[in-house]
Amino acid sequence: MVQFWRKLIPFLMTAMAASAVIAQTKAKPVIKKPVAQPVVVQPQPTPSPTPAKSQKRNERPVEVGQTPKIPPFTPVYFYEFSRPGFLTEKVTIEHDESGKGKVTFKRLDSDEMITDPIELSPRTMEMLKEAFANLNFLNSTESYQYEKDYPHMGNVAITVKKDGKSRTAKYNWTVNKDAKQLMDIYRGIGQEYVWRFEIGLASEMQPLQTPSLMDAITLYVDRNEIADPPHLIPILTKLSTDERMPLMARNRAAKLIKEI
Repeated sequence: MVQFWRKLIPFLMTAMAASAVIAQTKAKPVIKKPVAQPVVVQPQPTPSPTPAKSQKRNERPVEVGQTPKIPPFTPVYFYEFSRPGFLTEKVTIEHDESGKGKVTFKRLDSDEMITDPIELSPRTMEMLKEAFANLNFLNSTESYQYEKDYPHMGNVAITVKKDGKSRTAKYNWTVNKDAKQLMDIYRGIGQEYVWRFEIGLASEMQPLQTPSLMDAITLYVDRNEIADPPHLIPILTKLSTDERMPLMARNRAAKLIKEI
């Protein structure tokens, strides 16, 4: 027995030494340190510029220019049309014997009063003077108003100040041929110059609306609701080559020139 343990002890000691060496040489576990995440800096939003005040459709744009300068003239003839609720609620026209003057109008969807210079054609002035002469306007006291009142048609006031005299006639419907001619001529002048303003505005700011405006002036001409259609030819010629407008609008301008 003693001999057995004497032989076993060296073996056990060798085994224990080997275990110690293995334990010392065994790789220590690698403890990974947490990797620091990069700090993401959120970009600060750039302040948006203060938007410019929106331009109403029927207001004269600043970039087009201020109100056109009205050449000097001495008004002799005055026309006023008013009808609240109409697309064009009010139109006033003042001009001299040669046809130079100004038109002022207010649109239903705008608070701005638009004023533009006008220059009536010789043909328009000829028709006006003929109607005034036939009526003996300045010396007459005749009322041109029809026996029934039609305010929904819009009220008209026509005034002449000449040779130290002044007279105003007010009516909204009449059966007097010459008084009706005066009313129709001035209404046609107003429609022409309101259209001129609208087509100029649209070509600058809303070109896609120009085809419908060309349809509108064509309809006026077809209905004889423009005082002197040939007076439109210079502006129609200019519009027919204005590349700011869609081709459709330019073609309609060229077509209307041929019709006139």
